[in-house]
Amino acid sequence: MPAPPARSAWLPGVLAALAEDLGPGDATTRAVLPEDVALEAVIEAREPLVVCGQAVVAAVFEALGGVEVQPAVADGARVDAGAVLARLAGSAWSLLAGERTALNLLGRLCGVATTTRRFVDAVAGTGVAIVDTRKTLPGWRVLEKYAVAVGGGVNHRAGLYDALLVKDNHVAAAGGVRAAVSAARAGAPPHLWLQVEVESEAQAEEALAAGADALLLDNRSAPELAALAKRLRERTLLEASGGVTLANVRAVAETGVHRISIGALTHSAAHADVALEVTGRGRGRA
Repeated sequence: MPAPPARSAWLPGVLAALAEDLGPGDATTRAVLPEDVALEAVIEAREPLVVCGQAVVAAVFEALGGVEVQPAVADGARVDAGAVLARLAGSAWSLLAGERTALNLLGRLCGVATTTRRFVDAVAGTGVAIVDTRKTLPGWRVLEKYAVAVGGGVNHRAGLYDALLVKDNHVAAAGGVRAAVSAARAGAPPHLWLQVEVESEAQAEEALAAGADALLLDNRSAPELAALAKRLRERTLLEASGGVTLANVRAVAETGVHRISIGALTHSAAHADVALEVTGRGRGRA
């Protein structure tokens, strides 16, 4: 399993989400229960899923204080409906105040990991990598890309700063593939990886001659991908993208490309169904 991203990269977002929900305090819980009540609870899966986000759940209740969180399974585990993901015990005020924020974040990350795993399973045996994109929820990219990795996918660039991707709009603005790639090679730091979106074999040859490290074949049909892969796969890394679904991803993988990038891993992942259930009063008082 990949290491979770540094807390400093995502904790401010968790605290902002908690503050958004909590405001000046949980009016319902404070009206219903005395402050000194302690509860025990479990977080469970309501459907089969890939677990992701245990550290985030722990951070929510750590911020509130007074709740002990014990993960029952690790990130990356594949579980069935009814599986216990974590056990919690402590202050009823904190536990119930953090419930929705924790479940929102956990459900989102499990959803991305589960969606990714479905695509990874669909291309099993082909040697093709499933890759994410920058089509992430603003502010949550580091966690969503972690969830992709937990699901067995591969992370593309983190942002606009750590790799070069010359796309169709760059090509149009620069006046052609060769001009755009040559300018990128001359104007960017030499250590940055350079990928170029191409629409034909002629453009591919221009990009490679100008110094591209990899090619992005966007919205190409399976026959087009197969023809390009036959000519180019031994010379450079080929990445297919655009219009890829669970129904056609294996056919795309079998064309001979090296990897497939899929925006739907993050922008269209279904929220996994997870729930928190109180199981009883705690052994002491909060």
